[in-house]
Amino acid sequence: MAERLETVRRRIGRACRIAGREPGGVTLTAVSKTQPDPAIEAALTAGQRVFGENRVQEAQARWFGRRAVHPDLELRLIGPLQTNKAADAVVLFDVIETLDRPKLAAALAAASEKAGRSPRVLIQVNTGAEPQKAGVDPGELAALVTQARTLGLRLEGLMCIPPADEAAGPHFALLRKLARRHGLTALSMGMSGDYETAIRFGATHVRVGSALFGERNAPAAPFRG
Repeated sequence: MAERLETVRRRIGRACRIAGREPGGVTLTAVSKTQPDPAIEAALTAGQRVFGENRVQEAQARWFGRRAVHPDLELRLIGPLQTNKAADAVVLFDVIETLDRPKLAAALAAASEKAGRSPRVLIQVNTGAEPQKAGVDPGELAALVTQARTLGLRLEGLMCIPPADEAAGPHFALLRKLARRHGLTALSMGMSGDYETAIRFGATHVRVGSALFGERNAPAAPFRG
């Protein structure tokens, strides 16, 4: 794990230099969804502290006990969020990257007010207009940005997952253009196969799973420490 982390970090640094950017401007999010405890502990031991999860309930089981052990953790929700899980998500996650509809924006605002805790938020954009994929249509983004700001959400950027069968670069370019249009600075884009390309287009956060953990495993038992 330490070697894999070092390899990814080195490649991030190289991609930043090629793009004329500072390596410190890109945060590595380790996609820990479905990974077993030994893999998570190895990543923590190697110094990784930013992790991405797809499901609220699974993340609760994995990270609840580890929060006390590692208070510098940053947990990011990178999977679709149901409105009935908004309250749990607000309590657990530091960043929610998958705001994609008005109803969810309202639920997050209400949950944040009730919990007295307001995670940072990114809007997921469906840059490929894929009907099976979450994310707001680019043409509807402006209205959602306005609503999120009116509700007082801590909106800081955009996120996307390009179509698997298309070149990622044009989708990253579109996300950057949309972020600039709305005065947003955070761009979560790029995964194991294309994070270097994403950095070239301005990614501030890259979500890397298989390059760190290998192929995805079955859900692990909750941490008891």
